Amino acid sequence: MAERLGSGSPYEDAVGYARVVRSGDLAWTAGCTSTVDGQVVHEGDAGAQARTALGIALDALARVGMGAEDVVQSRMYVRHAHDCELVGQAHAEILGSVRPVATMLIVEGFVDPLMLVEVELVAHRP
Repeated sequence: MAERLGSGSPYEDAVGYARVVRSGDLAWTAGCTSTVDGQVVHEGDAGAQARTALGIALDALARVGMGAEDVVQSRMYVRHAHDCELVGQAHAEILGSVRPVATMLIVEGFVDPLMLVEVELVAHRP
């Protein structure tokens, strides 16, 4: 049976999703942005937004008993190609010692134009 937890984000109820789902030894986060208390923080700073988004994703994993050391995959969606290096640096600071498989994609945009980065994590703990 899957454990599904929300975070209180206004998007969760509007769209109908959970922030994190754990089923057995796997857990997945929904896309996490730099949104805190309903407001995008670190406007214009993709590196800081990536750090905040990764922190939100790791906090969600912690709520289902997983830690950074359990992360096996990350996906980073970046609005502007020129921000990829900053987002990659943030990823390396937070998950570099774990070395999950990773994908970074340039996307057209997000639901809020202030959002520059969105991340998803997959974790595994046998």
